[in-house]
Amino acid sequence: MIDAVKERVVLAPNPSALTGPGTNSFLLGTRQVAVIDPGPDIPSHLDAIVAAAGGADRISHILVTHAHLDHSGGVRRLARMTGAPVLAFGDAAAGRSALMARLAGQGLQGGEGVDRDFAPDIVLADGAVVETDEWTLKAIHTPGHMGNHLSFACGDTIFCGDVVMAWSTTLISPPEGDLADFFRSLDRLAAREARRLVPAHGPAVTDVPARLAELAAHRRARTGQIMAALQQAPGDAAALAARIYDVPAELLPAAARNVLAHLVALHELGAVRPDDARLPEATWHPG
Repeated sequence: MIDAVKERVVLAPNPSALTGPGTNSFLLGTRQVAVIDPGPDIPSHLDAIVAAAGGADRISHILVTHAHLDHSGGVRRLARMTGAPVLAFGDAAAGRSALMARLAGQGLQGGEGVDRDFAPDIVLADGAVVETDEWTLKAIHTPGHMGNHLSFACGDTIFCGDVVMAWSTTLISPPEGDLADFFRSLDRLAAREARRLVPAHGPAVTDVPARLAELAAHRRARTGQIMAALQQAPGDAAALAARIYDVPAELLPAAARNVLAHLVALHELGAVRPDDARLPEATWHPG
């Protein structure tokens, strides 16, 4: 068994404010190649993955961290090209907390980019091990950004999808995203004591304890900002985001989804209350 191998990366041509330079599609191995996150359904990108693997017949496993289109959109095309099975935690609704499942049942819709048609060939439970004679990967369920989010440990490296990034904080958009789950996932990653976290967007995280602590502190500070804003005046998630965030206008909808995630968590604690069951449109008040 070989625990750790050096990954190769094929960068997808989908840069944006939310994806950074684009999606990192990672390749492990040479004879039996694992592809982690094929990325968006862009034929030229998938062709580049196959070329980097040394041919379609070299790709033996397609692993997906979570069912957002910038990670999973190219899965079926790559599977047809290679014949390799697709492995993931489940479909786009898998792994939701009871709270998020309840909110989804009440009609709460997430943000854009959810791959609602995604379905793996092989379901990986938390702790499942996938291995060949070249590499070993262990699945770690790390919800928060999305309920079906998996990270993959390979020796002292963890391919962490979108749950941790070096250049940005992750979007948490209910009912896909869950702030309480996010904190638990940070704790799970910290307990692994990995040397590197390798996100699906941007560069690797090399000072892992410091980055995990920074992300947790950022979320706690954001909660404090939201509570302070509500003490000044009630508001809906969009209005609160506009008061709190200093970002370009095109990023305010994503900021509002992050604020909503905090409000939902605070509501569960009894710290805030909405005036409408339709939470994205509700005006929120201190509890």
